[in-house]
Amino acid sequence: MNLTKKLAFRLLILLLTTTLFVGCNKTRDYKDSSRATGWSLNSKQGGPQKNSKYQEQETGPGLVFVEGGTFTMGRVQDDPMHDWNNTPNQQHVQSFYMDETEVTNFMYLQYLEWIKEVFPPNNENYRKIYEGALPDTLVWRNRLGYNEVMTNNYLRHPAYAEYPVVGVSWLQAVEFSNWRTDRVNELILEKEGITSRNARYEVEPGQTFSTETYLNAPTQTYGGNDSITRGGKRSKSIEKRSKDSTNLYIQRKDGLLMPSYRLPTEAEWEYAAIGLVSVRNFNAYRGRKKYPWDGQYTRSGKRKSRGDQLANFKQGDGDYGGIAGWSDDGADITAEIKTYQPNDFGLYDMSGNVAEWVADVYRPIVDDEFNDFNYFRGNEYTKNAIDENGKVKVVTMDSIVFDTLSNGKVIARNLPGEILQVPVDENETFLRTQFSKSDNINYRDGDKASTRNFQSFGEEEEEEENPNERMYNSPDYDTGAADREYDKSSSRTSMINDNVRVYKGGSWKDRDYWLDPAQRRYYPEDMATDYIGFRCAMSRVGSKSIRPKRARH
Repeated sequence: MNLTKKLAFRLLILLLTTTLFVGCNKTRDYKDSSRATGWSLNSKQGGPQKNSKYQEQETGPGLVFVEGGTFTMGRVQDDPMHDWNNTPNQQHVQSFYMDETEVTNFMYLQYLEWIKEVFPPNNENYRKIYEGALPDTLVWRNRLGYNEVMTNNYLRHPAYAEYPVVGVSWLQAVEFSNWRTDRVNELILEKEGITSRNARYEVEPGQTFSTETYLNAPTQTYGGNDSITRGGKRSKSIEKRSKDSTNLYIQRKDGLLMPSYRLPTEAEWEYAAIGLVSVRNFNAYRGRKKYPWDGQYTRSGKRKSRGDQLANFKQGDGDYGGIAGWSDDGADITAEIKTYQPNDFGLYDMSGNVAEWVADVYRPIVDDEFNDFNYFRGNEYTKNAIDENGKVKVVTMDSIVFDTLSNGKVIARNLPGEILQVPVDENETFLRTQFSKSDNINYRDGDKASTRNFQSFGEEEEEEENPNERMYNSPDYDTGAADREYDKSSSRTSMINDNVRVYKGGSWKDRDYWLDPAQRRYYPEDMATDYIGFRCAMSRVGSKSIRPKRARH
């Protein structure tokens, strides 16, 4: 056998051996079956069901995507108040969504109209629900100023429809966010043919839709009216082929319903406002941004708009908009949304126009030593209340929780159709290392362990608080007046307590140094002003990025 034939023979043997080896070790393709059990997915006979059509979270109405990342929180170039509450610290924020603009008067009026239709205020049982949601239009009044035109018109006149809503307290902003969540998801279920068509226009006071009620106790949604809950064409089709009630309702695993609209955390708001995506180069900063726009100045340097102000703010004493005929910023009070250019995330008015509520309880420091991921102070963990029959308790007209605020205003803390919430107890906290109680607002700041005289060893019983060892030695206002038991001074007071929330961004009423996104101020959560508004956020579930990363070269 010559050399050529020997080589060909060896190659043939090698090919046959490789084929046999691969054939004997063939890996089964589990694309259409469970990688846990091998069972077929989405079989008509039952077994594991998976939403194979799910792609990624859809962007909710009014929102834009903000890709998460790391940034220096609290970095400011000016500290005019000398309060040192902006100490720079490195934080990482997960991807999330945020309202493109502030919530407008027209958006808030939709909320008021819905309440009026479902809970008519001429009915004494419902009156406080509507009144508790109304913005305080008297915030425009000034002892030495004539502002009655805003007092009477700013909220409802169509000329101000696309202006940011003001006069809204932090508590009202939270309730608006909850309402918005339910209305968005209610429409999704209707469009998908799950619930009956146009039911949202015809609900009774005790039959309002709640997202959490639908997910946790669907048979109690719409007041237990199954003709609405399962009244859509798709629901009827599912009902015909279902062996039990497991798949009669949309569940979280279907990925159809939106996560909750909510107020952004302070870290999220500041990260979104500064918009560092434009100054990144190989994950390193190419320069420092003082404002949401590029550069260090409040005026535009572009040829077409050179000299124009880039935000709505107070330029100086008695100067809220410039000389008539050629305005510095085009507004004297608030400005219509989208008057100025957005930042690099596509967000409008992240500095100026109105300052904005965020979710955090105010403290002078950000405790980055304990946490530097999705930082937030204000966690109060709750769970669904369970009745004696083992079912969740749904709020009815007779069990609405009303709360009288420090200013005497009465608000509804929940509405019929929602699940009653109670604080978590030792069943959830037992042997946990990451949390030990429901209310975590004071963790490492303001609780007993935060006082300088605290000793953790040798203490078996909880001791009563020593007034001389309080974290914040300020008057107590819980009685409705200033109780000066702890602080006799009339000039030295503090507003810092567990009911004071952070607000961010400068407003039409502020000088330019408040436009820096890192600046932070605080205000009681149950009070409102003519310069604080808000916008909503929504958490991102799934991947960090909407688009896959591409190589630079």
